[in-house]
Amino acid sequence: MKKISDSTISRLSKYYRTLSRLVEKGVETVSSQGMADLNNITSAQVRKDLSFFGSFGKRGLGYNTKILRDEIGRILGLNKKWSIALVGVGNIGRALLDYEEFRKQGFLFRALFDKDPHKIGSEINGLVIHSDENICEIIDKEGIEIAIIAVPAKFAQQVVDALVECGVRAFLNFAPVAVKVPEGVQVKYENMSIELEALSFFLTR
Repeated sequence: MKKISDSTISRLSKYYRTLSRLVEKGVETVSSQGMADLNNITSAQVRKDLSFFGSFGKRGLGYNTKILRDEIGRILGLNKKWSIALVGVGNIGRALLDYEEFRKQGFLFRALFDKDPHKIGSEINGLVIHSDENICEIIDKEGIEIAIIAVPAKFAQQVVDALVECGVRAFLNFAPVAVKVPEGVQVKYENMSIELEALSFFLTR
C-alpha cells in the first residue's frame, strides 16, 4: 500500500465520527459533498482520501453511512481491542483512565506504571499500579501494544527506551519533549501547551 499521510489518517478519524453521528440520527446515505460540508473540506479531498483504500459508494447514490463507517473503522483498526499501558499516573494519567470514549473504541487499559512509592500497589479502576520492576514481564503478560507516556519530560526517553526493549511499538507521548525511537516504532505527541500557544498566536495577530 502507498504511504498514507498523517493528515489523511486524521481526516479518516473525522469521517468515522461524522458517519457515526449520521448513523445515530438514522441517516442512511451521504454524498461526498455532504461529507465535505460536515468536515469543512472539499468533496475532492473526501474522494481522494477514500480512494487510497478502495472503491466506496456509487455515483449518484452516495455512501451507505453504516457500511462506510464500519469500513473506515476496520481501516483504522477499530474492529479489534487494543491493550494499553499507562506510564505516569498523575493528573493527566488519571483523566485518561476516566475517559470513557477510549473503552468504547476498543482501547483498553491493561497495565499502569508509576515511580511514586505511595502509588505503587494501589488500584485505579481495578488495575494495580506497578513499579518499573519486571516491566517487560507485565507488558508481555497483558499483551500491551500501545503505551501512553504521561511522565515528566526528563524521564520520557528512558521510559520509551525501556518499553521499546519490551516490544512496544506504538506510543502516545504527553511529555513535553521529543523522544527518539528506532525504525518500526511510531510515536504521536499530545502537547496541549503547544496548541494553546498556537491559539494565543492567532489572537495576538
